[in-house]
Amino acid sequence: MMNKFQLELKKSLPDLWRYAFALSRDRTNADDIVQDCAERAVRKRDQWQRDRPIKPWLMTILLNIYRNQYRRDTYLRLVPIDDDQSKLHERLPAPSSEQDRIELAATAHAINQLPPEQREALLTVVVGGLDYGEAAKTLDIPRGTVMSRISRARARLRQIRALENGSVRRIK
Repeated sequence: MMNKFQLELKKSLPDLWRYAFALSRDRTNADDIVQDCAERAVRKRDQWQRDRPIKPWLMTILLNIYRNQYRRDTYLRLVPIDDDQSKLHERLPAPSSEQDRIELAATAHAINQLPPEQREALLTVVVGGLDYGEAAKTLDIPRGTVMSRISRARARLRQIRALENGSVRRIK
């Protein structure tokens, strides 16, 4: 029989994997990052505050593992979206049309071009499913900073997509 910690950890694994994959753009690395995260969480489970949701705590662990590997190993840097291992759209719900698949691939490519701090904030909320407060704790920055980074990320994504679509308008 599983205890509350084990149940919550197991329930969070799919979200953790999606977040790890969105950060690393590599299935094998995402598997390794999630495994390291789960292992570290089990070892440090006494640090989890039982009156708080577990997912933000786990996301913090995962992000720290990713950042440490990113600094240590240049292989974890984001690879081009056309690399077979990096197709974010393959692991998300299947778009209903070819145009939707093209749009999703273009959006994933645009996300890849964001500055790391904007990309992390955006992925923590959008892919990780955390609210702004939880994302702020995960990223160890103020809530307002999360909101402004996401706002800048969205504006930059609109600019990138407009440039890809042939629009000349620039957003600063």
